[in-house]
Amino acid sequence: MRAGDVIHQVLPDTLLDRAAGTAVEAAVEAGRAIRAGLLGALTVRAKDATGDVVTDLDVLAEGIILRHIREAFPGHRILAEESGVLDSADDTWCWVIDPLDGTNNIAIGLPVCTVGIALCHNGTPVVGVVHEPIADRTWTAVRGRGAHGPDGPLWHPAHHPATSAPVLAWLQGYPVTRADPTARALRLTLESASRRLIQLWSPLLCWVMLSNGDIDGFVGYRAGLVDLPAGALLARESGMHITDFDGATLNERLELPVGEVDFIAGSAEMLPDLTLLVKSAAGVTVTGLPG
Repeated sequence: MRAGDVIHQVLPDTLLDRAAGTAVEAAVEAGRAIRAGLLGALTVRAKDATGDVVTDLDVLAEGIILRHIREAFPGHRILAEESGVLDSADDTWCWVIDPLDGTNNIAIGLPVCTVGIALCHNGTPVVGVVHEPIADRTWTAVRGRGAHGPDGPLWHPAHHPATSAPVLAWLQGYPVTRADPTARALRLTLESASRRLIQLWSPLLCWVMLSNGDIDGFVGYRAGLVDLPAGALLARESGMHITDFDGATLNERLELPVGEVDFIAGSAEMLPDLTLLVKSAAGVTVTGLPG
């Protein structure tokens, strides 16, 4: 199957509706467990050498989500942040779960996190759900049928030139080291050209903010794939565009279960400026910092 073929296939509305409903129920229940768990003691342990961590709430939330999906769609493949790949006889459908996006925030006492669930068909996201446990808010997207938030349908309004510099979000993948010259150059360039460059440690929340029109753009360098399907679908269905660093439309078909991607996301009017910024970073060298 060629990349993009799935876009032209007609998928059953009843399946997508049931999948969206299952994902929302799972995310909301996981969110309640996270919110309650934050009131007690938290167990935090190192996940790997990159500095990433995992808590008992990650595991608890993932167990809740897995239970919902296995009950509703026992034949589907699952890719979960903590459990890895849970294979099935049919890998046409794959659920991608980030049970607690923002674990490093929670570990330092910063209550900024989200729950992300996506369903992919032949690697292309067709359902995406993002839930914010602390505020108890949920965003959903179904391919070709738009995106919805707590206040109704999302559609980014027509772009109006900002009176000041844009507000941008930045994401770098966990494998990226502090001394990575490309990451340093990109961060410096984006921060120099923006009113504020935010780094939330919860990429899904950045996707939500972009979809809401709260920020003007989102740039990711070597971003992981687990939180990408739900967030990218939400953004696209709300009218945003996503490209690679060269300005070409980012392939929606993900090479699951592993991989990483560079992306630029924003409105059609904003993307040319963001692309120029990213390309200009190639000529920037940051020196004098510790390795």
